[in-house]
Amino acid sequence: MLYPDKFYLTQDLNRIFARTNLARLIFSDLHFEKTNISLIQTQLVADGLNIERASEKDKERIIRLKRAWQYIINENKVLSLDIELKIHLLLTGYGFRDNLNYKQEEKFFDELMNNDTSTTDKAMTLMYHNMRNQLFWGGNKRTATLAAIKLMIDHGAGLINVPLDKWDRWNKLISQYYLTGKMNMLKDWTYENGIQGVVLNNNSDLPKPDINPEDYD
Repeated sequence: MLYPDKFYLTQDLNRIFARTNLARLIFSDLHFEKTNISLIQTQLVADGLNIERASEKDKERIIRLKRAWQYIINENKVLSLDIELKIHLLLTGYGFRDNLNYKQEEKFFDELMNNDTSTTDKAMTLMYHNMRNQLFWGGNKRTATLAAIKLMIDHGAGLINVPLDKWDRWNKLISQYYLTGKMNMLKDWTYENGIQGVVLNNNSDLPKPDINPEDYD
């Protein structure tokens, strides 16, 4: 299956789209770990308010995710392993695994970026490769996702964001991929269910986001 880009935005418009939906995006990423926090609580903590009903661990995760999201939205340098490391440091405070074959990962990254494929295809491949290969100490899914999204934003291809009501299926597919190393089925599913962006409203020629708020209730 080919994965042509679904969205062709300017970098600025893609950045605006991400900023506008920042609380929902952070809320999604929180679910890589167990959490009982609500979207409204996530928004309030991200805005700097002290919410007593939110755990200190959740508060810290939200602040770290907010900083990492702000970094990938605002960073003008193209994606690299160094930028992936910075994302991970913002999220966890930890670096690469001590036994990581850095040259091998650098070779994979460079070859992928030079492939004659769409940005969306490259982003999905990078994301799932990084998840399975565990480049860092902890938090690999979050870092892999944000690195892939930076690539999408830089090229105006939208965002990778799986709606929460589809996370059970997504996690099962990720687990299967971890066992087999074959990502085609996972990429097919992600392409159909997890690529979001901005489409033009034909009635007004104004941007209209296709993130559905009901997915985050």
